[in-house]
Amino acid sequence: MKKSLLAATALVLAASAFTGCSKSGSLNKDKPLVFFNRQPSDPVSNKIDMSKQAMNWNDKTYYVGFDAAGGGAVQGQLIVDFLANSDPAKVDRNGDGIIGYVLCMGDAGHNDSKARTRGIREALGTWQGSYDAGNTSIGKVKVGNKTLKVKELEGKFMTGTDGSTWNAAAATEAMGNWANKFGKEIDMVVSNNDGMAMGCLQASNYPAGVPIFGYDANADAIEAIGQGKLTGTVSQNTDAQATATLQVIRNLLDGEKGEAAYKKGIFEKDRYGNKISAQLTYEEDTKAVKALNVAVDKSNWKLFKEGTRDAGVKQTKADKKKVLLTIYNSADNFLSSSYLPALKYYAPLLNLDLTIVQGDGQNESSCLDKFTNLNSFDAYAINMVKTNSAQDYTDKLKY
Repeated sequence: MKKSLLAATALVLAASAFTGCSKSGSLNKDKPLVFFNRQPSDPVSNKIDMSKQAMNWNDKTYYVGFDAAGGGAVQGQLIVDFLANSDPAKVDRNGDGIIGYVLCMGDAGHNDSKARTRGIREALGTWQGSYDAGNTSIGKVKVGNKTLKVKELEGKFMTGTDGSTWNAAAATEAMGNWANKFGKEIDMVVSNNDGMAMGCLQASNYPAGVPIFGYDANADAIEAIGQGKLTGTVSQNTDAQATATLQVIRNLLDGEKGEAAYKKGIFEKDRYGNKISAQLTYEEDTKAVKALNVAVDKSNWKLFKEGTRDAGVKQTKADKKKVLLTIYNSADNFLSSSYLPALKYYAPLLNLDLTIVQGDGQNESSCLDKFTNLNSFDAYAINMVKTNSAQDYTDKLKY
């Protein structure tokens, strides 16, 4: 009789392991899944992947990020506003009537990089309908009391020797080469992110006094603005994004459904009294919660100094749950210096136990190989290496 009972128990356990049941009894395919920072999409057409292998994997699948297109426009306007309040004699270094700029580009297949490149070029009039490096028009912009021509001297995707994109070291090297090649034709430097902008400033021959703009409002970039080294950046409300990523998961784990899944704690107070202070939006057609962007320069940089956390998020008494979270690149400046610290701060407040695995920024397998022991987790948060890799993850969650 005992042998029969033991055999039956073994069969039940084996069946549970095969079907992907966790301790809660849920199948992996039915658990909350939040993509963040990199939205599932086609890298060429930018079309959001709303298939059953990506954003419609289950009714608990969402994306959390920020308004990329809006952010590109904010960065472009930041630059235009700076020029409008500048002395043309100082900005146009060689007096040729042309504002020449160089552009550090992130990743050819990344929607955020494309949005920022387009926002910059549209604001300066150099947009020619292409995200490619070098495919631009001659634009014009108001500088003080004058209207000057604008020329993108060169744009380049900053890819490291190891194949990683958004690479700061590659930006340092590129800036050194640009300074030698263009000399005083360079009146301005613009970057798709702060990491590359700070990399440019590391070039030994960076032209003194040339304005430079980044994006992300990383702690070192904010300090650089305070020191007068960096001209401006854009905050994509990192704390709001990190908290919203966790809040959506918390809501789903608490059984919230429909609008409550993405509204509680974000647009209205949740059952614990928490609500994110920053402004966000929700795009129903793509199931996307997005933070809005804010321009940062010498007038307001102190408001974005490191250490400011959202007082609207306090300790909850929710049941502790386990979340497996992937980061596409352990060396990414924005994720490592801003996003991860925010996640680690807010997760305990929401009683979420994070297991964080990080990739190398090049091969999807560097994350996928660590996307394991799935039955041990109650939910998943995924930051892909490539935006078209969603199915690689959901295939592992089929049972």
